[in-house]
Amino acid sequence: MKVDMLMPQMGESITEATVSRWLKSVGDSVKKDEMILEISTDKVDSEIPAPASGVLAEVKAGEGDTVPVKTIIAIIETEGAGAASSTSEAPASAQPVETAPQQQEQPAAPTMNGHSSSTKQSQSNSDRFYSPLVKSLAEKHGIALEELDDLSGSGQGGRFTKQDFMDYLNNRDASSKQPAQQVTAPLPAAPQAPAPAVEQRANTPSDMPGSEWRSDGTKVVPMDNMRKAIAEHMVRSKHTSPHVYSMHEVDVTNISIWREKYKAEFKKKEGFNLSFTPFFLEAAIRGLLEYPYVNASVEGNSVILKRNVNLGCAVALGNTGLIVPVIKRAEERNLVGIARALTDLATRARDKKLMPDDVMGGTFTVTNPGVFGTIIGTPIINQPQVAILCLGAIEKRPVVIDDMIAIRQRCYLTLSYDHRIVDGSTGGLFLKYVREYLENWDLDRPLY
Repeated sequence: MKVDMLMPQMGESITEATVSRWLKSVGDSVKKDEMILEISTDKVDSEIPAPASGVLAEVKAGEGDTVPVKTIIAIIETEGAGAASSTSEAPASAQPVETAPQQQEQPAAPTMNGHSSSTKQSQSNSDRFYSPLVKSLAEKHGIALEELDDLSGSGQGGRFTKQDFMDYLNNRDASSKQPAQQVTAPLPAAPQAPAPAVEQRANTPSDMPGSEWRSDGTKVVPMDNMRKAIAEHMVRSKHTSPHVYSMHEVDVTNISIWREKYKAEFKKKEGFNLSFTPFFLEAAIRGLLEYPYVNASVEGNSVILKRNVNLGCAVALGNTGLIVPVIKRAEERNLVGIARALTDLATRARDKKLMPDDVMGGTFTVTNPGVFGTIIGTPIINQPQVAILCLGAIEKRPVVIDDMIAIRQRCYLTLSYDHRIVDGSTGGLFLKYVREYLENWDLDRPLY
């Protein structure tokens, strides 16, 4: 029996979507509700589950293909008997791009006892699922799947992805090359940074997808859908809004003391860490209520003021770009509520579980490159908004207080704003409000 898999409609306004990556290859077994492919729209990326259990018999939309919603993109054969013939009939152009590389012409890597290691690589003592690509990479690099069983995966439901494998391989290789006396050397404590941390590793030239290296030492790497959308959005913003930037330095020592006091209680009750970011978000929300022209948009010759603060929070997605989910009606939340909403959106963004409504309707955005060590940033406005707040890294600095030199925790805030409706005075006063809100944090304020 054959089951048609349709391109889902990710929201009422979405009419088409692009196949970003197949997580299964033709001939693979699939289980109902197991994530089978990733798709991308102009609003959100998402992983899509299989509608039935069986074998992926045919793929009708290859990676990079954009197809209308409710179009058949694959066929699942629920009875194994017809799987082989379905696989052979699938057109070559419809095969997933990210399939296991051909290795028939290469002999399996020998082990120390002279036997082939291919059997070792293809087996695991656990029930964990490994995609054909991960299995192939493990075999290619001589890594047993048992070695991966205890590692956490970044994919849906803890799935171990290609990126997870490459990260493990690079860390493994780096560790093996370290001198023995350096392996056990303690690492310096990482500085606190005001954001939900997103692990990110820059691609090396050998990791880059695309064509082969050219004779002039260059390589063409096509943009994926997300990068194309980001590029278009950023260029349009620069053409639309005359950008102006104002900066303030903020002392967050009181916040650091208060956070240290309550972080254990918070973690116990909420199940996640209390980062610095919710403090900045709360301050920004209060500032927007005081200065509504920063929480506005422009339509022709009119200014559209917004009753609610729908706060966009930029979330980095590893090496694949970023997305800006939105905390709706953020002015109705307290600090704990803001922290909950931020963690929920950031987690679902990295797990590709956001819906189109989660990234729509923002009235103001906060971005935090400080988590990556950036001291000062000048971000581009997220249209059709008129301002974006950038958080720099929190660092200990010597400052003069009452003619005495003291060590305080400080960071830089940058406001990028649209000079069509926000002047330097408004931008500066907004930043001043945010700074004073943070610096005057009440140390006796209860957590709940």
